[in-house]
Amino acid sequence: MFDVEAVRRGFPALSRTVGDRPVAYLDGPGGTQVPATVIEAMTGPMRRGASNVHGRFAASIDSEQTVAAARQAMADLLGCRPDEVVFGPNMTTLTFAMSRAMGRTWTSGDNIVLTRLDHDANVSPWMLAARDAGVEVRFVGFDLETTQLDLAELSATVDDRTRLIAVTHASNALGTVVDVATVTEIGHRVGAVVFVDAVHAAPHRRIDVAGIGCDLLAVSPYKFFGPHAGCLFGRAELLAELPAYKVRPAPDEPPERWETGTASFEAMAGVAAAVDHLASLGAGGDRRSRLDDAFVRTARHEERLAARFLEGIASIDGVTCHGVPEPDMAVRTPTFAVEVAGVAPGRVAEVLGAEGIFVWAGDYYAVEVMRRLGKADDGLVRIGFVNYSTLGEVDRVVSALARIAGDAD
Repeated sequence: MFDVEAVRRGFPALSRTVGDRPVAYLDGPGGTQVPATVIEAMTGPMRRGASNVHGRFAASIDSEQTVAAARQAMADLLGCRPDEVVFGPNMTTLTFAMSRAMGRTWTSGDNIVLTRLDHDANVSPWMLAARDAGVEVRFVGFDLETTQLDLAELSATVDDRTRLIAVTHASNALGTVVDVATVTEIGHRVGAVVFVDAVHAAPHRRIDVAGIGCDLLAVSPYKFFGPHAGCLFGRAELLAELPAYKVRPAPDEPPERWETGTASFEAMAGVAAAVDHLASLGAGGDRRSRLDDAFVRTARHEERLAARFLEGIASIDGVTCHGVPEPDMAVRTPTFAVEVAGVAPGRVAEVLGAEGIFVWAGDYYAVEVMRRLGKADDGLVRIGFVNYSTLGEVDRVVSALARIAGDAD
């Protein structure tokens, strides 16, 4: 069983109110709230006193231990080695670093393939690198009915000059889950590097980079109950081979060669605590086992939330939901892009926000998705549930949407 009320008690922000109404944070795809354990972990280095690494004194050694603990935590979460974990300020910055480095290895006649095109952080960095290197960019979108990537089209698009495939693990706009293992297999057939944007997938499903087989994979801890930071898995050999832009005294060995400047030790402490929080939701003999179990439990809870939401809006005239119509967490996350006929998305979000229901409106950086759906101008309303969301919050937003749709008639 998943005790959502016990989980919620660990999150100070969930006690917030707007007027006399409790806040329903349904903006999780844009960033989740953090438990008290993460807050306390982040204050630790600042309370004790933190110094930069590689010094010959206690505070510096403490910082090195913080970094090591964070790398091990992310290795447990992603299924990789600690020396394959790179930290940065955010996923976008890390992706730009990789695109700049990889672009230096491309030559005229090469091509790269961008698939799904969900969050622009996994689109623009590659387009700019391709422009600078003078290589072709090929696009593979998604089926408008199923919102799934056409794997046959992808397979037909790559060739022996394809140097990169960039793909989204799960859509931050529509919730659609992509078969990234098959995408990786297609890429590796022609020797392409496969980069996976797993930012939206990470809070909802177990990620195993060995099972996926990808070369690079990026996540954002603030999407899975941690601090604002970015984490990148990179295959050890690739991190060592690619040319890194760094200052001369910085280490030449990965992963440090990719971590420009002084690290945020408080953020790293928070990242480790966030992984521990996720692991605390499951049972097992070690952290990886607890994480395995935790994601099984949370998926069941999130599937109930998704089923309740889809069933609720199905009976509301004027409300349309884009994306996979089933609540199965194997093919979607509990994230929904909806529109209310006759009401601008921004207005819907404003009305909901005044009632303490926090949602996003617009394109949420999923620029190409909105263009393909014909919603480039105003975007859609995004409603996202996470494991601290409740069935009561689902009912609350469904009721509010029904009222807004009714008022628009």
